[in-house]
Amino acid sequence: MRQIAVLGMPNTGKSTFFNRFTGSHAHIGNWPGITVDLMMAEVKVGNELTEVVDLPGIYDLRGFSEDEAVVRCFLEKTQLNLVLIILNTTQIDRQMILPLQVRQLGLPAVLLLNMADEASRFGVKVQPDVLAQRLGIPVLPISAKYGMGYQAAIASITESLQQHHNLVQVEGLEERLLNDRQLADELKEILNGAVQMPLRLSDRWTSGLDRILLHPLLGLPIFFGAMYLIFQAIYAIGTPLQKLLGNGLDWFKGIALDPLLAPLPAFVKGFLIEGLYGGIGTVAAFLPVIFLFFLCMAIVEDSGYLSRAAFLMDALMERLGLDGRSFVMSLMGFGCNVPAILGTRVMRSPGLRMLSMLIIPFSLCSARLNVFMFMATALFAPDQSAKVIFSLYVCSFAAALLTAALFKGKFSSQEPLVLELPPYRFPTMKQILIRAWCEVKHFWIWSRKFIVFGVIAIWLLNNLPTNVPTASAQTLSGMIGQALQPLFAPLGINPQLTVALFFGFIAKEIVLGGLAVIYGQGEGGDLAAAIAQQIDWVQAYSFMLFTLLYVPCLSTVAVIKSESKSIKFAMLSVSWSLGLAWLTSFIFYQAARLLGY
Repeated sequence: MRQIAVLGMPNTGKSTFFNRFTGSHAHIGNWPGITVDLMMAEVKVGNELTEVVDLPGIYDLRGFSEDEAVVRCFLEKTQLNLVLIILNTTQIDRQMILPLQVRQLGLPAVLLLNMADEASRFGVKVQPDVLAQRLGIPVLPISAKYGMGYQAAIASITESLQQHHNLVQVEGLEERLLNDRQLADELKEILNGAVQMPLRLSDRWTSGLDRILLHPLLGLPIFFGAMYLIFQAIYAIGTPLQKLLGNGLDWFKGIALDPLLAPLPAFVKGFLIEGLYGGIGTVAAFLPVIFLFFLCMAIVEDSGYLSRAAFLMDALMERLGLDGRSFVMSLMGFGCNVPAILGTRVMRSPGLRMLSMLIIPFSLCSARLNVFMFMATALFAPDQSAKVIFSLYVCSFAAALLTAALFKGKFSSQEPLVLELPPYRFPTMKQILIRAWCEVKHFWIWSRKFIVFGVIAIWLLNNLPTNVPTASAQTLSGMIGQALQPLFAPLGINPQLTVALFFGFIAKEIVLGGLAVIYGQGEGGDLAAAIAQQIDWVQAYSFMLFTLLYVPCLSTVAVIKSESKSIKFAMLSVSWSLGLAWLTSFIFYQAARLLGY
């Protein structure tokens, strides 16, 4: 199989090109010899199956960050047919370093000058043919966003693969790279006469927006206001879609599953319908909400606003021993804590990485969002639900800031923040739909093994021994719930919710499916009604606070241990989150009861 690596600096549109090139075939996997997971896909280029690997964005092959070390390791241990180098044409004078270094290594390559449409608008003029002649590789202007030049790029990639049948592997990478002075001289010679850059890149649209959105006083309120409106929109659109999907699953159960499984013994039928189908169906009904969340986050990130949020937060984060990148990684944790923790590799300071890894698990990930959307719908009025969800995001930030303030002395850092603010861009509808779909697909594929394990385990605990009432105090789950009640009763969390939390340590995706099994209900309003009959809004909010703050999922703990290379640090993260969750829920519940709620 042919091998292609995609290489480029951050914010060059590398991932946009990769997504367009590979379509929906991309997946995250472990590459042999590399300590991190990489995005990869198998696609047909010409008539041959080709594996394409998207490498982390780096600035220099000689850099000191872990991402740069990963790329060096990959190039030294992997045989390749071709390297695709993606540059931002508007910054070609600064980004031509990578193509020069790839040429020094003797790797066959194709250089794609992305964002050529923006370059033209900013007055940047490039002669691709002259650059191709001087570099000795094909050079093509493209717009990965709009598809401009894409077919010509694919034709050039196909032709280059046909010319380079043999796999190439780099040996002695660092020894073959030129020093800074030699590289600067070669860069000047390559660009001379082939590239014309204006003295200053001006974008009136970006400058005008930044005067408002980066205002020292109004910037942060505008950002949090925008996020609040996003949550309102997600809830307003997602709830009807969720109910529609839940009704569809109920219809399928009644018209197909019940008649089909009727001849089976009651225990087996209950396991398949109430346990497996009901638990998984409850989680599946929330996929529209998750899709909308990732859709909105794709817009915020791809538009360039996320980088500005990091800039706005940098001054505050610096006082807490962090920087704007920590804030960005925390926002990334809204999707999933695992890749956000992996993203801390761009930080060179060990103290900054450790402190960032300590706060990221408090980010309200998509798995927890499932639980909160359901509980908010079940226990709160429609006009209050969005406010409840938003308040939990505020609590998420507050927990992260408190953690940073308390632990900054233990994990100190002096690493400066270098942050590039790209111009505002409007992502295309196709881009954001593909991005949201890939995120939801990854979430479902990655989480369903935990969901299946969890709902099966909880159903069995609820139905064993078989000679006692289901989910009663005499079952295994009842015994667990009762044993933990001295700890959770002061928080207003009953035995049924306690069992769901117990299994939620494996993965938060299990919590909602587990509740469906525990209460003997399927997806939709039946489960909501069953829970609403047993607890009030104070207990529900206390439960949500604990779910938000307590031990992150097992995968997150494993990644923290792997990235920190310290079991003590992983245990610190677990014990701190558990203690903070209990204390926060206790204070809220007891205060609410004292106030008469």
